[in-house]
Amino acid sequence: MKIAVTGARGMLGSSIVQKWAELRPEDEVVGISRQDVDLRDARATEALISELQPDALIHCAAQVGGIAANVANPSGFLSNNLQLDQSVIGGARSAGVDQFIYIGSSCMYPRDYRQPLVETDILAAPLEPTNEGYAIAKIAGAKQCEYLSREFGVSYKTIIPSNLYGPNDDYDTGHSHLVAAAISKLHAAKVAAADSVEIWGDGSARREFTYVDDLGDWLVRNFEEQWSWPSLMNVGCGYDHSVLELYEFARDVVGFDGGFTFDTSKPAGMFQKLMDSSIARGHGWDPQTTIETGMAISYERYLAEH
Repeated sequence: MKIAVTGARGMLGSSIVQKWAELRPEDEVVGISRQDVDLRDARATEALISELQPDALIHCAAQVGGIAANVANPSGFLSNNLQLDQSVIGGARSAGVDQFIYIGSSCMYPRDYRQPLVETDILAAPLEPTNEGYAIAKIAGAKQCEYLSREFGVSYKTIIPSNLYGPNDDYDTGHSHLVAAAISKLHAAKVAAADSVEIWGDGSARREFTYVDDLGDWLVRNFEEQWSWPSLMNVGCGYDHSVLELYEFARDVVGFDGGFTFDTSKPAGMFQKLMDSSIARGHGWDPQTTIETGMAISYERYLAEH
């Protein structure tokens, strides 16, 4: 089997490529990154996929970022993700790819909705304003996959991960997600012997974080079952922590001795978005990495690379 993976230099894409080589060495896995093609260019993307002729494609590429980045540039998050998703999904379909996995986002779920969130809750209520542009693009991509599967009998499925963290995360605090931002900020504070680190909001918002290699491992091991999956499937660890708790875990891992201050004038996003991943568990999903262990591995990689 020949597999193509977009976003191959990103956190999830690189995990899938590495795990595929380890667990299925008889297959050919081809990583696609922005160095190979601008995925917003539909013609170039279709040409590349047609040239590669993969049996299946896993689409991890996206313009992603934390709250600050989404608030600063909602139009970019909407338009860029719409363009690259339609290029990749359309290019795969034109090239005759029958198996396709689209990586969605928990941002697709409504704001302040019942917990835990189930797949049928998407489009049930208004979205979180701080990342609405990104969420709309991801919903559109998931719907396109659903429609193509229904119309043409292909298997274009959407996996909706919780927030992810782990090796190869983006530690640029200008657009990183919470765990990576916490590690980066706390390390900088430790080096500078600072007294405290600032947290946006009051620290009470809750987030579900899943270790990226748990997801990469499961996707590779269970890929052959993809035809039997539903069109949408949550994949999360099943529990969440407050933002303050996550910063405290990171503080312990980094070894920072200071405290925290809270800027309640800054947006904190949705209060909670814990997902129900029971459908995925019925398909073999069983994450094993605790947040403490995962953060420790992540910080080791951070130190090695920065």
